[in-house]
Amino acid sequence: MFALSLRHTTRYSYRTAVGFGEHRMMFRPREGVNQRVIASRLVIIPEPIELRFTQDVFGNWIGLARFDAQAEELTFDSHVMLEHTRSGAADAATDVIRPLAARFDGYGEDEAVDLSGSIQTHFPDPDGEVKLWASKFVSRLGPTDVLTALSAMTQAIRSEFRYAQRLQGGCQSPRETLRLRRGSCRDFAMLMMEAARSLGLAARFCSGYIYCGDVATSAASTSTSAHRGGGHTHAWVSVYLPSCGWIEFDPTNGIVGNSDLVQVAVVRDPRQAAPLTGSYMGAAGDFLGMEVAVDVDVALPHHGGAFAPVAQNPSASPSLTPSQQALAPSLLRVA
Repeated sequence: MFALSLRHTTRYSYRTAVGFGEHRMMFRPREGVNQRVIASRLVIIPEPIELRFTQDVFGNWIGLARFDAQAEELTFDSHVMLEHTRSGAADAATDVIRPLAARFDGYGEDEAVDLSGSIQTHFPDPDGEVKLWASKFVSRLGPTDVLTALSAMTQAIRSEFRYAQRLQGGCQSPRETLRLRRGSCRDFAMLMMEAARSLGLAARFCSGYIYCGDVATSAASTSTSAHRGGGHTHAWVSVYLPSCGWIEFDPTNGIVGNSDLVQVAVVRDPRQAAPLTGSYMGAAGDFLGMEVAVDVDVALPHHGGAFAPVAQNPSASPSLTPSQQALAPSLLRVA
């Protein structure tokens, strides 16, 4: 068990002062057995007239901000201290795909109803390219262990496809990723999600953060090399197995399980996991650009004691204007 410090800053710049419509945020990590928010701080400049939080249909935290001020910059600065525990759920997996079965048929009647939206494929595959590729990981001679097949699929994408960071735009179609043998983390997640669905498995898109520090020596990781996908939000996939629940797979890095992964959103469709959306009132040419920075660091190993936020010594930093303060080093420290 250990603590992670998560910093996610987004700044929009405009040519002249503009007004702002409602903005929707997905910054706060999900909470459960394997991750728990210890402390959090969200600074928005200019300050909204209303800030409220709710949960979507998947249980993800949603922040909604309304504004009445005009400004040349709009900044969102989220800082979270998170307790993270490695999941051992996959160790209990016993699910199989039967010999010659076209699809996994191990879900109970009620499970199949509840999972139907996550089992149905979302992209057309008229020539069966994705299905054919997914079938490579299923044995024709005997039962196929589902966890083994999904682990092999994860490693195949990691080793056979070229990672290419792409910060803007949506996901490539799975067929395009297969043909190009190249993609971003969200492209790889989409390919694996649709491939798993083509085998009758319930799969969801995960968005959040990945720790990419000195993973070779960190107590936070069992990895032996630095991960890909850091510095921005990261994407991977989660698949539901009746014997052990939802298991995470990161095809960009070949990770099986939740090691170094922090879930913020788990959704049926990637469009439901946008970290920040909103609008402004002004001319199209007023928008100058957007800057995003994500920093994930290990705080300290946690052995059951409490963590408390403490203020940074004011004398340690120069005087800052309000807009600079939102981007300053975190005021959260481990006590």
